[in-house]
Amino acid sequence: MVGAGVIGLACAATLARRGHSVIVLESADGVGRETTARNSEVIHAGIYYPPGSLKAALCVQGRQLLYQRCRLHGIGHRRTGKLIVATAEDEVERLENIASNARSNGAGAIEIFDAAKVRALEPRVQAFAAVWSPETGIVDSHGLTLSYQAELEAHGGSIAFRTSVVAAQTTHAGWKLETQDGTELETSHVINAAGLHGAEVARLAGLQYTMHYCKGDYFSVAPSLGKLTEHLVYPVPVQAGLGIHITMDLGGRYRLGPDTEYIDELHYQVDPDKAERFAAAARRYLPEIKASDLAPDFAGIRPKLQGPDQGFHDFVIAEESSNGAPGWINLLGIESPGLTASEAIAMRVVDLLR
Repeated sequence: MVGAGVIGLACAATLARRGHSVIVLESADGVGRETTARNSEVIHAGIYYPPGSLKAALCVQGRQLLYQRCRLHGIGHRRTGKLIVATAEDEVERLENIASNARSNGAGAIEIFDAAKVRALEPRVQAFAAVWSPETGIVDSHGLTLSYQAELEAHGGSIAFRTSVVAAQTTHAGWKLETQDGTELETSHVINAAGLHGAEVARLAGLQYTMHYCKGDYFSVAPSLGKLTEHLVYPVPVQAGLGIHITMDLGGRYRLGPDTEYIDELHYQVDPDKAERFAAAARRYLPEIKASDLAPDFAGIRPKLQGPDQGFHDFVIAEESSNGAPGWINLLGIESPGLTASEAIAMRVVDLLR
């Protein structure tokens, strides 16, 4: 296994629980240090993705498994519910399409609320109408990741930190991997869950994929504004992301984001000059927010398979025998709803090993 983010560890824990011998190679000095640690921590219901796609199916399955896991292991979470709001009259028709898609995916008891019902539910939110998703929630992503690590180690698996894979070659029994310090490991299967570095790792096996870095900044909202919303509030989505939305963490702290910016090199600096743009986006549904209420918080980077102005691209979850790499499994482009789908993705990987 390459990569100790939430996806890699979910796969590793599931395989170890089923009796496989598992070692995870991780270049960082701890678990979940990149995409896993830098996101909205939302449990998605399965609203937006095309019916029949992996993202849709695994989100719905994974959401149910995630709520179950949180209850079983005492992982912090809350089923907050979510409103997707139309902030202009010409967006109301799009809400019908969103609701229809969500119902096709099995996203739960989706409803459309009129302006009065939105106001009754969220007095500080301004909207013409909204899609209501009761199954959406939030989760402690670090606690979830640690639960997978604990399960992996309880079943005899291990993690090698500060360990990068620099070469891979096939053997009669599977694969031989070489790490940056010259260590060689032989294994029957390699699962590439390297996240932002997934395409680089795939190339070691002669497999060509292109990855795009899509950065999203977040701004924290001043506590002086009090309880802005009881639920998550999203605008009608835009092409590259879900729009600048307001979420809260389990401690009740609000943040706005993320935006979308394709970048060539990994970096996590948040531009404070974006505050007015974020505030303007949020004012469409929370009219009292001002730029002075916002402070740079953090940035995350999504490992996208589609570039700017390209359409939907599904997860790649593939055993690569047909591409000349038997025993090599790629997990690529695992952006949102990857966190929600983590255990469902792991079960899909188990099926590929049979």
